[in-house]
Amino acid sequence: MKVKDGIIGFVVGDALGVPVEFERRETLEKDPVVDMREYGTYNQEMGTWSDDSSMTIATMDSIINKKAIDYEDIMKNFCEWMVNSKFTPHGRLFDIGNTTRRGLNRYLEGADVFHCGGSSTHDNGNGSLMRVLPLAFIPDIDYETIENISALTHAHARSKIACVLYVEIAKSMLENDLTIDEHINQACEKIKQHYNDNEDLEHFNRIFNDELDDDNILSGGYVIDTIETVVFCLKTTDNYKDAVLKAVNLGIDTDTNAAICGGLAGIYYGYDSIPIDWINVIARLDWILSYCEKYEAFCDESQ
Repeated sequence: MKVKDGIIGFVVGDALGVPVEFERRETLEKDPVVDMREYGTYNQEMGTWSDDSSMTIATMDSIINKKAIDYEDIMKNFCEWMVNSKFTPHGRLFDIGNTTRRGLNRYLEGADVFHCGGSSTHDNGNGSLMRVLPLAFIPDIDYETIENISALTHAHARSKIACVLYVEIAKSMLENDLTIDEHINQACEKIKQHYNDNEDLEHFNRIFNDELDDDNILSGGYVIDTIETVVFCLKTTDNYKDAVLKAVNLGIDTDTNAAICGGLAGIYYGYDSIPIDWINVIARLDWILSYCEKYEAFCDESQ
């Protein structure tokens, strides 16, 4: 079940990074993450996932219930998460990005759903990139819909392009038998062709030109840093475990980078490639698996 491959890969990566979020690379080089940890940054139990997985599941919940993409309903789910801690691992919210919070507050204050997301260059955190993986499983998903989903909280072109690129890589992995490099290159070519007259496309040049290395990879919350980190970790490892551990041990936005990387690595290498000990400690695992089953059924029916 490909939905399970990707979503569990995503959630496991998220939980792996939660205890060390904001830790610097130099610190993690001395004490690298090699297994699931507990407590740490947010003092959470082992297997606890963050806003990345909460908003991903909230998106899936809306699509399952509406049997369609309903932007208003997705925003309502996001607000239920922010205000009432729905879709959280332990019934309490402990992490939310600033741009996401502002976008949801605009909606709660009465803004139209299409005018909530921040659109300045300072609104290019990875808060929409971290929740778009479910769109990759929907047959014939179009770029405009992906952009609109991003724009609920992150409306700048850079964030929207990053979301489309990520979904394109995932779709390539779902549909084609290629190497990781080939999947990424194929997705990049589609992005370059579609956005060829968009001035923000230049921010993706290091990915397009295969110029990522240990010396220039940043791993903070900026959307370009995140998509570069994910691509770099996938291209320089050959299994799920090493990919997500590399994403975590680069430091700073450890949960989001490992989650987004883990979603793709889960699709590419499969559910059985994810260490079972990591899966078994995931909070509300059966609940998440039930969402995977229902979402896969929706996607199958949509073909």
